[in-house]
Amino acid sequence: MESKLRDLEEREKKIYKNIMELKGTIRVFCRVRPLLLVDGVGTEGTIISYPTSMEARHRGIDLVQSGQKHSFTFDRVFDDKALQKDVFEEISDLVRNALDGHKVCIFAYGQTGSGKTYTMMGGPKPEDKGLIPHSLEHIFKTSHESEKLGWEYKMQASMLEIYNETIRDLLSTNPSYALDMFWSRGKGHVSAITTVDVCNIEEILSLLQQATRNRFVGSTKMNERSSRSHFVFSLKIFGENKINEQQVQGVLNVIDLAGSQRVSSTLAIGDRLKETQAINRSLSALAAVISALAKKKKHVPYRNSKLTYILEPYLSGDSKVLMFVNISPNPSSGGESLCSLRFAAKVNACEIGIPRVRVDNRRIFYL
Repeated sequence: MESKLRDLEEREKKIYKNIMELKGTIRVFCRVRPLLLVDGVGTEGTIISYPTSMEARHRGIDLVQSGQKHSFTFDRVFDDKALQKDVFEEISDLVRNALDGHKVCIFAYGQTGSGKTYTMMGGPKPEDKGLIPHSLEHIFKTSHESEKLGWEYKMQASMLEIYNETIRDLLSTNPSYALDMFWSRGKGHVSAITTVDVCNIEEILSLLQQATRNRFVGSTKMNERSSRSHFVFSLKIFGENKINEQQVQGVLNVIDLAGSQRVSSTLAIGDRLKETQAINRSLSALAAVISALAKKKKHVPYRNSKLTYILEPYLSGDSKVLMFVNISPNPSSGGESLCSLRFAAKVNACEIGIPRVRVDNRRIFYL
């Protein structure tokens, strides 16, 4: 029976792998947040609609700006009625890939106040739980279920933010201390970051709360409590099967990007102005990287910002990458929403390689 279970597990992994490769190594999901009271408009004021044809259902989105309709198609589109659990269900297979030994990166992009942090971290109610808590619960649950098949897992968590092009360790006793980057084999790495061994979901959720308290936030015209930095959560996973001597090393990176916003619309001054300018520069650097990848250029400008430094191992290799583009339906945000959708369309056109497996003395490492 144990032998049959192991055979089924291997077949299941191959099916997951094939499904992910068919879907593409870099995918884009779009999520539209509901209209809120602070938006000051009724439902009739929305600029967003969804195609009703079977071909475009749950994949298409239309935005009307200055009387002109702009249509986009992504791997999945969630309307303003989608629940957090519905969104996670669509990415659960991808999260599982990290446990199987793949590099997985999920990041949220969009203007300030479009719902990125809610999507990633969630809200105060249990049903509002975000993708990061959902993913962690899924990983720990699946890892425990795999114990009967001979698997043992060790996991390490780290959390950082990029604030005004400075890297801060959110789990450090001195989070204001700036971290350096170093280069190894042509890739940028963060030096001396705090990594914590985690054994259960309670430990890691406690670390998330600590990181959230240490993160820079501020008030802008567009968002009363706006994230002023890029938040990077990383979970390294080391698995070993005592029965067949397989070893896997995977990583799950989840990134809550700071919101893009035109300086004129935020009315930012002082520190808020400097933050907004730094955020926009780093997001412009990300756009330049995506554009170079989409055009298959030989030179990709990863070194233009700390954000693209950190994303390079995922965008330049054989990782599984998923981008959430978060959209506000507020008519006053039409210009920003259109820019976000256009950027997401460029990301959707990128190809970054196919995951490969290296076999070494009966030990299998998914790279």
